[in-house]
Amino acid sequence: MPALICGSLAFDTITTFPGRFAQQILPDQVHILNVSFLVPTLRREFGGCAGNIAYNLAGLGGSAVVMAAVGNDGGEYVERLGGLGVDTRHIAVAGDSYTAQAIIITDTDNNQITAFHPGAMQSAHETPVPARADLKIAIIAPDGREAMLQHARQLAEARIPFIFDPGQGLPMFDGDELRAFLAQATWAAMNDYEARMLCERTGETLASLSRGGLQGVVVTLGAEGCEVWIQGERTHVPGVTATEVADPTGCGDAFRAALLYGLERGWTLARCAELGNRLGALKIAQRGGQNHTIDRAALGL
Repeated sequence: MPALICGSLAFDTITTFPGRFAQQILPDQVHILNVSFLVPTLRREFGGCAGNIAYNLAGLGGSAVVMAAVGNDGGEYVERLGGLGVDTRHIAVAGDSYTAQAIIITDTDNNQITAFHPGAMQSAHETPVPARADLKIAIIAPDGREAMLQHARQLAEARIPFIFDPGQGLPMFDGDELRAFLAQATWAAMNDYEARMLCERTGETLASLSRGGLQGVVVTLGAEGCEVWIQGERTHVPGVTATEVADPTGCGDAFRAALLYGLERGWTLARCAELGNRLGALKIAQRGGQNHTIDRAALGL
């Protein structure tokens, strides 16, 4: 059955800083921060959370339905997704906007600084969750604020189980709004930094969240793998060593595609996370969020 992917479609301008941010930023001078990073390399990639997740889910052999918004420059992107077998019928085109744009700087420690122009993403809420009987699972990935709020409510009303993946959109929401998301969701997925912020804003712990209405909480830990929380119990799923560490952009989205793929097939959350770690290690060896080749046999599928 298809998975509905609610999130952003964007173009990523990716640069690499051949140094460490920590050596360029003086902690006692952040109140007058004025830094410049020389980035010798630059490339433009297809990106956005929904696009990256759909690319990976299609590569795994899953069926992806994308619900997002692009601008007047997004036609090539929609065609690309369609060519991958992704259902693009619910991608809206905002003719008076540009497609969302992310400008990403990565240092040698794989830390990232991102500037993001939302563009057409700000109108994503104008497209409602489609009334389709074949949609059995979904994900709320980072998107326009109103789109995330409305689509979560619509999925809950339609009784479609979904993963809440706040990502970089988490700071847009206060504690009450985050608690509402979690009450409507079936699972939650985030990295360790986002998990700490979510717990601070909601007053919850990962253990208490996983004992509530959620069937599971997944917290990614980079190279260390991830934590899976179910009914207050934590299970550590070890990371997978990558053949090369080239670019972390899109690794989290690859992981979430694996969650969708496994959950739709009735796998345990730990088994889904194991696939996510393998796919993340595959992605990080390639630059960009959608340039890696997915070998299903090599992933054990």
